[in-house]
Amino acid sequence: MKRGIALIMIAGLILCAWPAEIKAAPDQKAQASEEVSAEAKESPDAGESMKDEAPAQDNLVTTKHEAVIKGKKVPYTAETGMVILESGGYTCEMFYTAYTRDDIKDVKDRPITFAFNGGPGASSYCIHFGCIGPRRPEIDDTGHAVSLPAKIVDNENSILDMTDLVFIDPVATGYSHAVNEEETEEFLGYDNDRRSVGDFIRQYINRHKRWASPKYIAGESYGTTRAVGLCEYLADEYAIYVNGLMLVSSVNNFSGVFMSEGNDIPYALLVPTYAADAWYHGKLSREYQDRELADYLEEVRAFVEEEYVPVLFLGKKMAKDKQDQIAQKLAGYIGVSKDFVLKENFRIALTDFREELLSDEKLVIGRYDGRITGPKENGENDPSATSTDIALFSTYQEYLTNELGFETDRPFIPVSLEVNNMWSYPESGYLSQENVVCDCMSKNPFLKVWVLCGYFDGATPFYSAEWVYNHVFLSDDRADNLRFTYYPSGHMLYMEKSSFDKFRKDAEDWYQK
Repeated sequence: MKRGIALIMIAGLILCAWPAEIKAAPDQKAQASEEVSAEAKESPDAGESMKDEAPAQDNLVTTKHEAVIKGKKVPYTAETGMVILESGGYTCEMFYTAYTRDDIKDVKDRPITFAFNGGPGASSYCIHFGCIGPRRPEIDDTGHAVSLPAKIVDNENSILDMTDLVFIDPVATGYSHAVNEEETEEFLGYDNDRRSVGDFIRQYINRHKRWASPKYIAGESYGTTRAVGLCEYLADEYAIYVNGLMLVSSVNNFSGVFMSEGNDIPYALLVPTYAADAWYHGKLSREYQDRELADYLEEVRAFVEEEYVPVLFLGKKMAKDKQDQIAQKLAGYIGVSKDFVLKENFRIALTDFREELLSDEKLVIGRYDGRITGPKENGENDPSATSTDIALFSTYQEYLTNELGFETDRPFIPVSLEVNNMWSYPESGYLSQENVVCDCMSKNPFLKVWVLCGYFDGATPFYSAEWVYNHVFLSDDRADNLRFTYYPSGHMLYMEKSSFDKFRKDAEDWYQK
Protein backbone atom coordinates (compact mmCIF):
# COMPACT_ATOMS: atom_id res chain seq x y z
CA MET A 1 0.00 0.00 0.00
CA LYS A 2 1.31 3.41 -0.88
CA ARG A 3 1.99 5.82 1.93
CA GLY A 4 0.70 9.34 1.37
CA ILE A 5 2.93 12.32 1.68
CA ALA A 6 2.37 14.00 5.02
CA LEU A 7 1.39 17.64 5.26
CA ILE A 8 4.07 19.87 3.78
CA MET A 9 6.32 20.54 6.76
CA ILE A 10 8.29 23.71 6.34
CA ALA A 11 11.78 24.19 6.58
CA GLY A 12 11.18 24.58 10.29
CA LEU A 13 12.07 20.98 10.91
CA ILE A 14 15.61 21.48 9.67
CA LEU A 15 18.28 23.99 10.36
CA CYS A 16 20.03 24.94 7.19
CA ALA A 17 22.54 27.74 7.20
CA TRP A 18 26.27 28.46 6.91
CA PRO A 19 28.75 31.07 7.96
CA ALA A 20 29.30 34.40 6.32
CA GLU A 21 33.00 35.17 6.57
CA ILE A 22 32.59 38.40 8.45
CA LYS A 23 33.29 39.72 11.87
CA ALA A 24 30.44 39.38 14.33
CA ALA A 25 28.70 42.61 15.19
CA PRO A 26 29.56 44.29 18.49
CA ASP A 27 27.64 43.23 21.57
CA GLN A 28 24.15 43.81 20.22
CA LYS A 29 22.49 43.73 23.59
CA ALA A 30 24.72 46.51 24.84
CA GLN A 31 23.28 48.69 22.09
CA ALA A 32 19.71 47.90 23.05
CA SER A 33 17.36 50.67 24.04
CA GLU A 34 14.25 48.93 25.30
CA GLU A 35 10.97 50.61 24.50
CA VAL A 36 7.81 49.17 25.92
CA SER A 37 4.82 50.38 23.95
CA ALA A 38 2.49 52.89 25.53
CA GLU A 39 -0.30 50.34 25.54
CA ALA A 40 1.79 48.03 27.72
CA LYS A 41 2.43 50.59 30.46
CA GLU A 42 0.65 50.00 33.72
CA SER A 43 -2.69 51.69 34.04
CA PRO A 44 -3.26 53.99 37.03
CA ASP A 45 -6.22 51.88 38.12
CA ALA A 46 -4.39 48.59 37.76
CA GLY A 47 -4.83 47.92 41.46
CA GLU A 48 -8.60 48.14 41.21
CA SER A 49 -8.77 45.63 38.36
CA MET A 50 -6.88 42.85 40.12
CA LYS A 51 -10.12 41.02 40.68
CA ASP A 52 -10.50 40.61 36.91
CA GLU A 53 -7.99 39.26 34.45
CA ALA A 54 -6.00 42.12 32.93
CA PRO A 55 -6.73 42.70 29.25
CA ALA A 56 -4.03 41.70 26.81
CA GLN A 57 -1.75 44.56 25.79
CA ASP A 58 0.94 45.18 23.20
CA ASN A 59 4.41 44.23 24.42
CA LEU A 60 7.13 45.51 22.09
CA VAL A 61 10.87 46.00 22.44
CA THR A 62 12.97 48.23 20.18
CA THR A 63 16.74 47.83 19.80
CA LYS A 64 19.45 49.40 17.65
CA HIS A 65 22.00 47.34 15.70
CA GLU A 66 24.46 47.29 12.84
CA ALA A 67 25.29 44.38 10.52
CA VAL A 68 27.78 43.87 7.72
CA ILE A 69 25.91 42.83 4.57
CA LYS A 70 27.84 42.28 1.33
CA GLY A 71 30.84 44.01 2.89
CA LYS A 72 28.98 47.19 3.93
CA LYS A 73 27.76 48.30 7.35
CA VAL A 74 23.98 48.56 7.55
CA PRO A 75 22.51 50.30 10.62
CA TYR A 76 19.03 49.14 11.56
CA THR A 77 16.31 49.14 14.18
CA ALA A 78 14.73 45.91 15.37
CA GLU A 79 11.20 45.89 16.78
CA THR A 80 10.01 42.63 18.25
CA GLY A 81 7.20 41.43 20.44
CA MET A 82 3.46 40.93 20.62
CA VAL A 83 0.63 43.10 19.34
CA ILE A 84 -3.08 42.72 19.96
CA LEU A 85 -4.94 41.93 16.76
CA GLU A 86 -8.70 41.79 16.19
CA SER A 87 -9.53 39.55 13.25
CA GLY A 88 -12.84 38.02 12.22
CA GLY A 89 -14.42 38.84 15.56
CA TYR A 90 -11.67 37.12 17.56
CA THR A 91 -8.61 38.47 19.36
CA CYS A 92 -5.03 37.20 19.28
CA GLU A 93 -1.57 38.27 20.31
CA MET A 94 0.62 38.18 17.20
CA PHE A 95 4.39 37.88 17.60
CA TYR A 96 6.64 39.46 14.99
CA THR A 97 10.11 40.85 14.43
CA ALA A 98 10.63 43.84 12.15
CA TYR A 99 13.88 45.33 10.86
CA THR A 100 14.04 48.82 9.37
CA ARG A 101 17.18 50.33 7.94
CA ASP A 102 18.15 53.51 9.80
CA ASP A 103 20.02 55.50 7.14
CA ILE A 104 16.99 55.95 4.87
CA LYS A 105 15.64 59.51 4.81
CA ASP A 106 12.30 58.79 3.15
CA VAL A 107 10.73 55.34 3.50
CA LYS A 108 8.06 55.95 0.88
CA ASP A 109 10.35 54.48 -1.79
CA ARG A 110 11.83 51.87 0.52
CA PRO A 111 10.46 48.32 -0.07
CA ILE A 112 9.05 46.37 2.86
CA THR A 113 8.86 42.56 2.80
CA PHE A 114 6.56 40.50 5.03
CA ALA A 115 7.90 36.97 5.49
CA PHE A 116 6.93 33.66 7.08
CA ASN A 117 7.46 29.93 6.84
CA GLY A 118 4.83 27.27 6.29
CA GLY A 119 3.90 24.03 8.02
CA PRO A 120 1.21 25.37 8.14
CA GLY A 121 1.97 25.11 11.86
CA ALA A 122 5.43 26.66 11.75
CA SER A 123 6.88 29.88 13.06
CA SER A 124 9.01 32.10 10.83
CA TYR A 125 12.32 31.32 12.51
CA CYS A 126 13.88 29.49 9.55
CA ILE A 127 13.37 32.13 6.87
CA HIS A 128 14.16 34.76 9.51
CA PHE A 129 17.25 33.32 11.17
CA GLY A 130 18.46 31.07 8.36
CA CYS A 131 17.83 33.06 5.19
CA ILE A 132 17.03 36.77 4.88
CA GLY A 133 17.31 38.28 8.37
CA PRO A 134 20.41 40.28 9.40
CA ARG A 135 21.80 37.69 11.83
CA ARG A 136 22.19 33.91 11.74
CA PRO A 137 24.06 31.06 13.41
CA GLU A 138 27.60 30.27 12.31
CA ILE A 139 27.33 27.21 10.07
CA ASP A 140 29.83 25.61 7.71
CA ASP A 141 29.52 25.79 3.92
CA THR A 142 27.52 22.56 3.77
CA GLY A 143 24.95 23.69 6.35
CA HIS A 144 26.24 21.98 9.49
CA ALA A 145 26.83 23.52 12.90
CA VAL A 146 30.45 24.22 13.78
CA SER A 147 29.77 24.53 17.52
CA LEU A 148 27.05 24.07 20.11
CA PRO A 149 25.69 26.47 21.06
CA ALA A 150 26.36 28.19 17.77
CA LYS A 151 27.90 31.63 17.59
CA ILE A 152 25.59 34.29 16.15
CA VAL A 153 27.11 36.23 13.26
CA ASP A 154 26.06 38.78 10.68
CA ASN A 155 24.24 37.35 7.67
CA GLU A 156 26.22 38.63 4.71
CA ASN A 157 23.44 37.48 2.34
CA SER A 158 20.60 39.18 4.21
CA ILE A 159 18.39 41.34 2.02
CA LEU A 160 17.95 44.04 4.70
CA ASP A 161 20.15 46.38 2.68
CA MET A 162 17.52 46.24 -0.10
CA THR A 163 14.23 45.99 1.82
CA ASP A 164 12.88 46.38 5.33
CA LEU A 165 11.73 43.07 6.78
CA VAL A 166 8.81 41.94 8.94
CA PHE A 167 8.77 38.29 10.09
CA ILE A 168 5.36 37.03 11.21
CA ASP A 169 4.49 34.05 13.39
CA PRO A 170 0.88 33.03 12.65
CA VAL A 171 -1.39 32.17 15.57
CA ALA A 172 -0.44 28.97 17.45
CA THR A 173 3.18 29.21 16.24
CA GLY A 174 6.14 30.92 17.89
CA TYR A 175 4.74 33.07 20.71
CA SER A 176 1.54 33.97 18.84
CA HIS A 177 -1.70 32.76 20.38
CA ALA A 178 -5.41 33.41 20.64
CA VAL A 179 -6.21 35.55 23.70
CA ASN A 180 -8.93 33.04 24.49
CA GLU A 181 -7.19 29.72 23.95
CA GLU A 182 -10.56 28.08 23.25
CA GLU A 183 -10.79 30.22 20.12
CA THR A 184 -7.49 29.01 18.64
CA GLU A 185 -9.28 27.04 15.94
CA GLU A 186 -10.85 30.28 14.65
CA PHE A 187 -7.38 31.31 13.45
CA LEU A 188 -6.48 28.00 11.80
CA GLY A 189 -7.21 26.88 8.26
CA TYR A 190 -6.55 28.45 4.87
CA ASP A 191 -9.21 31.18 5.07
CA ASN A 192 -8.86 32.02 8.78
CA ASP A 193 -5.08 32.13 8.55
CA ARG A 194 -4.85 34.43 5.55
CA ARG A 195 -7.43 36.70 7.16
CA SER A 196 -5.53 37.07 10.45
CA VAL A 197 -2.09 37.42 8.82
CA GLY A 198 -3.56 39.83 6.27
CA ASP A 199 -5.19 41.88 9.04
CA PHE A 200 -1.84 42.02 10.83
CA ILE A 201 -0.11 43.26 7.67
CA ARG A 202 -2.71 46.01 7.22
CA GLN A 203 -2.36 47.02 10.87
CA TYR A 204 1.44 47.11 10.64
CA ILE A 205 1.38 49.18 7.45
CA ASN A 206 -1.04 51.63 9.02
CA ARG A 207 0.72 52.00 12.37
CA HIS A 208 4.14 52.40 10.79
CA LYS A 209 2.94 54.68 7.98
CA ARG A 210 4.18 52.40 5.19
CA TRP A 211 1.27 52.91 2.79
CA ALA A 212 3.55 54.44 0.15
CA SER A 213 6.24 51.76 0.37
CA PRO A 214 6.50 49.01 -2.29
CA LYS A 215 5.17 45.88 -0.58
CA TYR A 216 6.50 42.35 -0.97
CA ILE A 217 5.55 39.00 0.56
CA ALA A 218 8.02 36.13 1.00
CA GLY A 219 6.85 32.65 1.92
CA GLU A 220 8.49 29.26 2.17
CA SER A 221 6.75 25.89 1.58
CA TYR A 222 3.14 26.24 2.82
CA GLY A 223 4.13 29.87 3.30
CA THR A 224 3.93 30.16 -0.49
CA THR A 225 0.30 29.01 -0.29
CA ARG A 226 -0.31 31.64 2.37
CA ALA A 227 1.50 34.31 0.30
CA VAL A 228 -0.68 33.78 -2.76
CA GLY A 229 -3.82 33.75 -0.61
CA LEU A 230 -2.71 36.97 1.08
CA CYS A 231 -2.10 38.66 -2.25
CA GLU A 232 -5.77 38.10 -3.08
CA TYR A 233 -7.08 38.90 0.41
CA LEU A 234 -5.19 42.18 0.80
CA ALA A 235 -6.33 43.42 -2.60
CA ASP A 236 -9.96 42.42 -2.11
CA GLU A 237 -10.38 43.53 1.51
CA TYR A 238 -8.12 46.57 1.80
CA ALA A 239 -7.08 47.56 -1.73
CA ILE A 240 -3.48 46.79 -0.74
CA TYR A 241 -1.74 45.76 -3.94
CA VAL A 242 1.48 43.79 -3.62
CA ASN A 243 4.55 44.50 -5.74
CA GLY A 244 6.06 41.04 -5.48
CA LEU A 245 5.69 37.47 -4.21
CA MET A 246 8.85 35.52 -3.35
CA LEU A 247 7.83 31.84 -3.31
CA VAL A 248 10.56 29.62 -1.86
CA SER A 249 9.96 25.89 -2.39
CA SER A 250 6.43 26.51 -3.53
CA VAL A 251 3.27 24.47 -3.20
CA ASN A 252 0.33 26.15 -4.93
CA ASN A 253 -1.68 23.11 -5.97
CA PHE A 254 -1.96 20.31 -3.46
CA SER A 255 -3.00 17.69 -5.99
CA GLY A 256 0.62 17.86 -7.15
CA VAL A 257 2.06 16.81 -3.79
CA PHE A 258 -0.56 14.71 -1.98
CA MET A 259 -0.45 11.05 -2.96
CA SER A 260 -3.89 9.57 -2.53
CA GLU A 261 -6.05 6.89 -4.10
CA GLY A 262 -6.75 7.75 -7.74
CA ASN A 263 -4.37 10.72 -7.90
CA ASP A 264 -1.45 9.86 -10.21
CA ILE A 265 -0.19 13.42 -10.66
CA PRO A 266 2.41 13.44 -7.82
CA TYR A 267 4.10 10.29 -9.15
CA ALA A 268 4.85 12.02 -12.43
CA LEU A 269 5.94 15.28 -10.84
CA LEU A 270 8.45 13.55 -8.56
CA VAL A 271 10.33 11.69 -11.31
CA PRO A 272 12.73 14.57 -12.18
CA THR A 273 13.55 14.95 -8.45
CA TYR A 274 14.25 11.22 -8.24
CA ALA A 275 16.50 11.58 -11.27
CA ALA A 276 18.39 14.45 -9.64
CA ASP A 277 18.88 12.41 -6.45
CA ALA A 278 20.15 9.41 -8.44
CA TRP A 279 22.51 11.67 -10.39
CA TYR A 280 23.89 13.15 -7.18
CA HIS A 281 24.52 9.73 -5.61
CA GLY A 282 26.16 8.32 -8.73
CA LYS A 283 23.52 5.65 -9.39
CA LEU A 284 23.19 6.27 -13.14
CA SER A 285 24.90 4.82 -16.17
CA ARG A 286 27.83 6.79 -17.57
CA GLU A 287 25.58 8.00 -20.39
CA TYR A 288 23.62 10.05 -17.86
CA GLN A 289 26.08 10.44 -15.01
CA ASP A 290 28.59 12.45 -17.03
CA ARG A 291 26.09 15.09 -18.09
CA GLU A 292 25.40 18.41 -16.40
CA LEU A 293 22.41 18.07 -14.07
CA ALA A 294 20.26 20.76 -15.73
CA ASP A 295 20.84 19.25 -19.16
CA TYR A 296 20.07 15.74 -17.91
CA LEU A 297 16.83 16.88 -16.30
CA GLU A 298 15.61 18.35 -19.58
CA GLU A 299 15.69 14.84 -21.03
CA VAL A 300 13.92 13.41 -17.99
CA ARG A 301 11.15 16.01 -18.22
CA ALA A 302 10.58 15.06 -21.87
CA PHE A 303 10.40 11.36 -20.93
CA VAL A 304 7.81 12.06 -18.24
CA GLU A 305 5.62 14.10 -20.57
CA GLU A 306 5.89 11.87 -23.63
CA GLU A 307 6.13 8.33 -22.19
CA TYR A 308 5.65 8.09 -18.42
CA VAL A 309 2.37 10.01 -18.08
CA PRO A 310 0.72 7.92 -20.83
CA VAL A 311 1.53 4.68 -19.00
CA LEU A 312 -0.18 6.05 -15.86
CA PHE A 313 -3.17 7.21 -17.87
CA LEU A 314 -3.63 4.15 -20.05
CA GLY A 315 -3.00 1.51 -17.39
CA LYS A 316 -3.51 -2.03 -18.66
CA LYS A 317 -4.65 -0.69 -22.02
CA MET A 318 -1.00 -0.13 -22.89
CA ALA A 319 0.67 -3.16 -24.48
CA LYS A 320 2.81 -5.24 -22.13
CA ASP A 321 5.97 -4.90 -24.20
CA LYS A 322 5.53 -1.11 -24.26
CA GLN A 323 5.11 -1.09 -20.49
CA ASP A 324 8.31 -3.11 -20.09
CA GLN A 325 10.17 -0.68 -22.32
CA ILE A 326 9.01 2.33 -20.31
CA ALA A 327 9.75 0.58 -17.02
CA GLN A 328 13.31 -0.02 -18.17
CA LYS A 329 13.77 3.62 -19.18
CA LEU A 330 12.27 4.90 -15.92
CA ALA A 331 14.55 2.63 -13.91
CA GLY A 332 17.56 3.91 -15.82
CA TYR A 333 16.62 7.54 -15.26
CA ILE A 334 16.10 7.25 -11.49
CA GLY A 335 18.73 4.68 -10.51
CA VAL A 336 16.55 1.75 -9.45
CA SER A 337 15.79 -1.67 -10.92
CA LYS A 338 13.13 -2.41 -13.51
CA ASP A 339 11.70 -5.01 -11.13
CA PHE A 340 11.20 -2.31 -8.49
CA VAL A 341 9.35 -0.08 -10.98
CA LEU A 342 7.05 -2.91 -12.01
CA LYS A 343 6.48 -4.03 -8.42
CA GLU A 344 5.30 -0.50 -7.64
CA ASN A 345 3.12 -0.49 -10.77
CA PHE A 346 5.05 2.58 -12.02
CA ARG A 347 3.73 4.58 -9.04
CA ILE A 348 6.77 5.12 -6.86
CA ALA A 349 5.96 6.87 -3.59
CA LEU A 350 8.54 9.24 -2.18
CA THR A 351 9.10 7.18 0.96
CA ASP A 352 9.64 4.01 -1.09
CA PHE A 353 12.13 5.73 -3.40
CA ARG A 354 14.03 7.22 -0.46
CA GLU A 355 14.47 3.73 0.97
CA GLU A 356 15.27 2.03 -2.35
CA LEU A 357 17.86 4.25 -4.01
CA LEU A 358 20.72 3.41 -1.64
CA SER A 359 19.30 0.17 -0.23
CA ASP A 360 22.47 -1.68 -1.21
CA GLU A 361 24.34 0.61 1.19
CA LYS A 362 21.63 0.31 3.88
CA LEU A 363 21.01 4.03 3.67
CA VAL A 364 17.89 6.14 3.23
CA ILE A 365 17.95 9.57 1.56
CA GLY A 366 16.30 12.73 2.86
CA ARG A 367 12.87 14.01 1.97
CA TYR A 368 13.70 17.69 2.26
CA ASP A 369 17.10 17.14 0.68
CA GLY A 370 17.79 13.94 -1.24
CA ARG A 371 21.55 14.43 -0.99
CA ILE A 372 21.53 13.79 2.76
CA THR A 373 21.55 10.19 3.95
CA GLY A 374 20.95 8.26 7.16
CA PRO A 375 20.83 4.65 8.38
CA LYS A 376 18.31 2.39 6.67
CA GLU A 377 16.65 1.45 9.95
CA ASN A 378 15.57 5.08 10.29
CA GLY A 379 13.66 4.95 7.02
CA GLU A 380 10.52 6.44 8.53
CA ASN A 381 12.53 9.49 9.56
CA ASP A 382 14.08 12.15 7.37
CA PRO A 383 17.85 12.50 7.84
CA SER A 384 17.70 15.89 6.12
CA ALA A 385 15.22 17.11 8.75
CA THR A 386 17.59 16.46 11.62
CA SER A 387 20.96 17.16 10.03
CA THR A 388 21.48 20.66 11.39
CA ASP A 389 18.48 21.62 13.52
CA ILE A 390 20.43 21.65 16.79
CA ALA A 391 22.16 24.93 16.04
CA LEU A 392 19.22 26.93 14.73
CA PHE A 393 16.46 26.67 17.28
CA SER A 394 18.46 26.81 20.51
CA THR A 395 20.43 29.74 19.14
CA TYR A 396 17.29 31.49 17.90
CA GLN A 397 15.85 31.74 21.39
CA GLU A 398 19.17 33.12 22.61
CA TYR A 399 18.95 35.70 19.83
CA LEU A 400 15.40 36.80 20.67
CA THR A 401 16.14 37.11 24.37
CA ASN A 402 19.65 38.52 24.56
CA GLU A 403 20.10 40.47 21.32
CA LEU A 404 16.56 41.65 20.68
CA GLY A 405 15.64 41.89 24.35
CA PHE A 406 12.25 40.17 24.25
CA GLU A 407 11.43 38.20 27.38
CA THR A 408 8.44 36.02 28.21
CA ASP A 409 7.74 32.83 30.11
CA ARG A 410 5.49 31.61 27.32
CA PRO A 411 7.14 28.66 25.49
CA PHE A 412 8.14 29.30 21.89
CA ILE A 413 6.54 26.86 19.40
CA PRO A 414 8.83 26.39 16.37
CA VAL A 415 6.58 23.83 14.64
CA SER A 416 3.21 22.49 15.80
CA LEU A 417 2.07 19.13 14.47
CA GLU A 418 -1.22 19.71 16.28
CA VAL A 419 -1.83 22.80 14.14
CA ASN A 420 -1.03 20.81 11.01
CA ASN A 421 -3.57 18.17 12.01
CA MET A 422 -6.26 20.77 12.79
CA TRP A 423 -5.78 22.71 9.55
CA SER A 424 -8.76 23.04 7.24
CA TYR A 425 -8.80 23.67 3.50
CA PRO A 426 -11.50 24.82 1.09
CA GLU A 427 -14.02 22.03 0.65
CA SER A 428 -13.86 21.82 -3.16
CA GLY A 429 -11.20 19.11 -3.34
CA TYR A 430 -7.49 19.89 -3.47
CA LEU A 431 -6.52 23.50 -2.84
CA SER A 432 -5.26 24.95 -6.13
CA GLN A 433 -4.19 28.55 -6.71
CA GLU A 434 -3.44 28.84 -10.43
CA ASN A 435 -6.52 30.99 -10.97
CA VAL A 436 -5.72 33.12 -7.94
CA VAL A 437 -2.21 33.83 -9.24
CA CYS A 438 -3.51 34.57 -12.72
CA ASP A 439 -6.23 36.86 -11.42
CA CYS A 440 -3.85 38.80 -9.14
CA MET A 441 -1.22 39.22 -11.85
CA SER A 442 -3.83 40.18 -14.46
CA LYS A 443 -5.38 42.87 -12.27
CA ASN A 444 -2.07 44.23 -10.98
CA PRO A 445 0.45 44.93 -13.78
CA PHE A 446 3.16 45.67 -11.17
CA LEU A 447 2.94 42.31 -9.41
CA LYS A 448 6.08 40.18 -9.89
CA VAL A 449 6.08 36.51 -8.91
CA TRP A 450 9.38 34.74 -8.24
CA VAL A 451 9.37 30.94 -7.82
CA LEU A 452 12.54 29.46 -6.27
CA CYS A 453 13.16 25.71 -6.64
CA GLY A 454 15.68 23.22 -5.26
CA TYR A 455 16.55 20.28 -7.51
CA PHE A 456 16.86 17.85 -4.57
CA ASP A 457 13.66 18.88 -2.74
CA GLY A 458 11.26 15.94 -2.41
CA ALA A 459 8.73 17.81 -0.24
CA THR A 460 7.87 20.46 -2.86
CA PRO A 461 9.37 19.16 -6.13
CA PHE A 462 10.58 21.69 -8.70
CA TYR A 463 8.69 19.95 -11.50
CA SER A 464 5.49 20.27 -9.48
CA ALA A 465 6.02 24.05 -9.35
CA GLU A 466 6.60 24.08 -13.12
CA TRP A 467 3.41 22.10 -13.66
CA VAL A 468 1.42 24.57 -11.54
CA TYR A 469 2.70 27.67 -13.30
CA ASN A 470 2.33 26.08 -16.72
CA HIS A 471 -1.37 26.32 -15.88
CA VAL A 472 -1.29 30.00 -14.99
CA PHE A 473 -2.48 31.40 -18.30
CA LEU A 474 -1.12 34.93 -18.33
CA SER A 475 -1.50 37.37 -21.16
CA ASP A 476 1.66 38.17 -23.09
CA ASP A 477 2.05 41.54 -21.37
CA ARG A 478 2.15 39.84 -17.94
CA ALA A 479 4.29 36.79 -18.77
CA ASP A 480 7.59 38.55 -18.05
CA ASN A 481 6.43 39.23 -14.48
CA LEU A 482 6.81 35.52 -13.66
CA ARG A 483 10.30 34.23 -12.91
CA PHE A 484 11.75 30.82 -12.00
CA THR A 485 15.21 30.21 -10.55
CA TYR A 486 16.78 26.85 -9.71
CA TYR A 487 19.35 25.84 -7.11
CA PRO A 488 21.45 22.70 -6.51
CA SER A 489 19.79 22.46 -3.10
CA GLY A 490 17.04 20.83 -1.11
CA HIS A 491 13.89 22.37 0.36
CA MET A 492 15.87 25.06 2.17
CA LEU A 493 17.86 26.57 -0.67
CA TYR A 494 19.89 28.60 1.84
CA MET A 495 21.26 25.42 3.39
CA GLU A 496 24.62 25.47 1.65
CA LYS A 497 26.72 28.47 0.80
CA SER A 498 26.86 28.09 -2.99
CA SER A 499 23.06 28.10 -3.38
CA PHE A 500 22.68 30.84 -0.78
CA ASP A 501 25.18 33.06 -2.60
CA LYS A 502 23.26 32.52 -5.82
CA PHE A 503 20.01 33.39 -4.06
CA ARG A 504 21.47 36.69 -2.92
CA LYS A 505 22.51 37.64 -6.47
CA ASP A 506 19.11 36.61 -7.81
CA ALA A 507 17.38 38.68 -5.11
CA GLU A 508 19.39 41.77 -6.05
CA ASP A 509 18.23 41.43 -9.63
CA TRP A 510 14.59 40.79 -8.65
CA TYR A 511 14.20 43.70 -6.24
CA GLN A 512 15.91 46.15 -8.58
CA LYS A 513 13.68 45.40 -11.58
